[in-house]
Amino acid sequence: MVDLYSVGTYNAYMGFKVGYLNDLERMLEKVLKAKLNLESRIRTLKRDWEIVYDLLNGKDNSSFGWDEHRQMVVAEDVVWNSYISVRIISCL
Repeated sequence: MVDLYSVGTYNAYMGFKVGYLNDLERMLEKVLKAKLNLESRIRTLKRDWEIVYDLLNGKDNSSFGWDEHRQMVVAEDVVWNSYISVRIISCL
């Protein structure tokens, strides 16, 4: 509402002019949608971080390592295949 008042389009001497609620609704919709998108992205990043953290620090995952140059988790193909097959079975 402060933004609408500052713009001067809807401010009147004793209050807001007709039509300000529509613009206010559009402004709130943009803010809330952006907030929901950010919250969703944060949840995804947390889930992805947990997976990487478990790969590097979890029990029975000592075969995984971190390649500092490529900035990625590394392991032998046999280790990856074993990890993937266990994850697929646990999802079923």
